[in-house]
Amino acid sequence: MQNRAVIVLFVASILWGLTWLPLKSLHEQGFHGIALTFFVYLALLVIMLPWCWRQRRYLLSDWRILVGVALLGGGAQLAFNTALIYGEVIRVMVLFYLVPLWGVLGGRIFLKERIDAVRWLGVGLSVIGAFLVVGGMNAFIAPPSWIDAVALLSGFLFAMNNIVFRVSPTVSVYSKLAFMFLGAVLLSSILLLATEQSPWNLEVSNQAWLLLGVYAAVWMMAANLGTQWAVTHMEAGRSSIIVIFELVTAVVSASILLGETLSPYEMVGGTLIVLAAFLEARRQ
Repeated sequence: MQNRAVIVLFVASILWGLTWLPLKSLHEQGFHGIALTFFVYLALLVIMLPWCWRQRRYLLSDWRILVGVALLGGGAQLAFNTALIYGEVIRVMVLFYLVPLWGVLGGRIFLKERIDAVRWLGVGLSVIGAFLVVGGMNAFIAPPSWIDAVALLSGFLFAMNNIVFRVSPTVSVYSKLAFMFLGAVLLSSILLLATEQSPWNLEVSNQAWLLLGVYAAVWMMAANLGTQWAVTHMEAGRSSIIVIFELVTAVVSASILLGETLSPYEMVGGTLIVLAAFLEARRQ
């Protein structure tokens, strides 16, 4: 079972690391960022509805946890997709990987977890790495872009969502996934209304709609279910290290296909962030 879980998580991490490919492709075919998130997660939610119906009696008793997952997990997905669509893939992924920093601080604040020397070292490396990635001292002259802020927000919301998952082991993972999809749909709907954009008046081809459906039903469902199934069947530290391969996949693929590169400062900052993630994973 352990070996199978490793393979599944490895494949799921590759899927997450390559998520930018279909997202940017669909965006180029006419789906703007928020509408794209709306339709992808609407499709995922529809797929999960039969499960929700069978579990409806339990959903009411767990509504507080599920609302938290909807807001945090749904917000994380919306922010992550938006940052990848409009930003540089490598930069977005590096900033997103401040998840260990947010996880340590969130665990301390909400779960009263002790921060030992190794975790403080990881926090320090993460902060210094992020400072270098967003421009170092130049950040005080030219503030980071809104995409940087959205990428950081996605990592923060994802880490807080992980805490909600950790404190609710008795709540079905599938129910939490369904509400994460629901949250992404509701939050993207609110933004569409606020910006007076209609997701139903898009000028896209039937081929683009088919690609979106396949991406949602196959790619995203496999990535979400594969990750959640695998991490429940293996040690936390081992899974955390494997998940770092998501960042490696994104960096390598974007370098090859888009020709993206990082400045020397950004490379040093990214290395520090990866090292912090590795320390946190090994500590678990």
